[in-house]
Amino acid sequence: MISDLTSGNAVIDFDVIIVGAGPAGLFAAYELAELCLKVLVIDSGKDIDKRYCPMSSVSSCDHCTPCSILCGVGGAGAYSDGTLNLRPDIGGDLSEFTGDDESAWELVDYVDSIYLKYGAPQKVYSATGKDAEMLKRRAASAGARFIDIDQRHIGSDNSTILIASMKDDLVSKGISFLLGSKVTDIIVEDEKCRGVRLGDKSIRSKYTLLAPGRVGYEWMNCLVSRHSIRYSYSGVDIGVRVEVPSVIMDPVTKINHDPKFHIYTRRYDDHVRTFCTNEHGFVVKEEYEGFVATNGHSMHSKVSENTNFAFLVHVELTHPMENTIKYGRSVAKLATTIGGGRPVIQRLGDLKRGRRSTSSRIARNAVVNTLKDVTPGDISMALPHRMVMDIIEGLEVLSMIIPGVDSDCTLLYAPEVKFYSLKIDVDHTMQTNIPSLFVAGDGAGLSRDLINSSATGVLAARGIAFHVNKK
Repeated sequence: MISDLTSGNAVIDFDVIIVGAGPAGLFAAYELAELCLKVLVIDSGKDIDKRYCPMSSVSSCDHCTPCSILCGVGGAGAYSDGTLNLRPDIGGDLSEFTGDDESAWELVDYVDSIYLKYGAPQKVYSATGKDAEMLKRRAASAGARFIDIDQRHIGSDNSTILIASMKDDLVSKGISFLLGSKVTDIIVEDEKCRGVRLGDKSIRSKYTLLAPGRVGYEWMNCLVSRHSIRYSYSGVDIGVRVEVPSVIMDPVTKINHDPKFHIYTRRYDDHVRTFCTNEHGFVVKEEYEGFVATNGHSMHSKVSENTNFAFLVHVELTHPMENTIKYGRSVAKLATTIGGGRPVIQRLGDLKRGRRSTSSRIARNAVVNTLKDVTPGDISMALPHRMVMDIIEGLEVLSMIIPGVDSDCTLLYAPEVKFYSLKIDVDHTMQTNIPSLFVAGDGAGLSRDLINSSATGVLAARGIAFHVNKK
């Protein structure tokens, strides 16, 4: 572990600098570890065994900077549900980078084998046979689609153990880590990336990989503007975290651990989907710069009586308003304002009747909320009317597949926002239009889940290796 990179005026140089110690950064480091290169991984957060959120022992957020839930070794994925979707077209499209479907599937298998190496469970949840056919038939009859996926569930509690094992192995292979250090800029000289800046310090490198994760999307956008990095806008998913009694979801989660249902709403023909189902899990709060959002966790060692999942409306914007990130932030900020700095919680029955949920209604609700640091209120005051109608109609369709999810007692938390950043333009080696600058993962808009994020890290490392060998 490197604690100080400078000694007087001397500066340590590296062959490769990786910004971000999340899945993309760690898997890139894993791939580079065999090449005898001097590699440094930088992250603004703490080591995995030092990451601690005070909300685990108190009900309110201490607004830690940086947030230990989102930053540090393992990235935001360290405290996610730890579900590995073993498909290249879920959470992104790996064939876009590999060039064909067969190579994309091989990459998924390779990434999965690394997770297994460091302790991921052998069990795979597969939706097959009569049960899967039943879900597909039930979804089709409701005008929806069930996406069958092989999945491996690590669990939020076991993820930290896996990540610690991987990080320790990387260190033993010579990978250096600089933690608690925020990269403020990249160094571009003679139209080529030469390293990074940390305030008044500079660290030079032959190659730089930016993999800051979802929490670094705004930072990445600033670099894009400052250095004219080519990009396109991605969509944004905005919606709510839904919490229901586990008995409602158990018949489905027993078939598929994290079931994916895609729905097009009746009124607006908008795409709504379920995402990140946490069986017997917990709703959690995430702190971003300027707003809060919700997410879900599930663990093997601790369970609740509820199951939660994200219910998201996909938004694409066209000229003249194309910036989906600004739009998503504005919605999230409004929801945060309505909630007084906390997520807004509302009973579905109250939302349908056009009234806010009060503390007394939440207290006597049949479903007990697992996230306590919330503000009872009216989600229709925070989300646009179109999204509210999409959520109500979408849950009505979902209830035809999973009876009971649209109960009056169902709890909704807002906002749940999935930013995919600007989608950075890359070549076949994951290199940007700035030579020697590579990108990977969620923060670059190239992935949206653990497998895809990890895979883009592998591809970026292979791209760097290609350029190294070319010389």
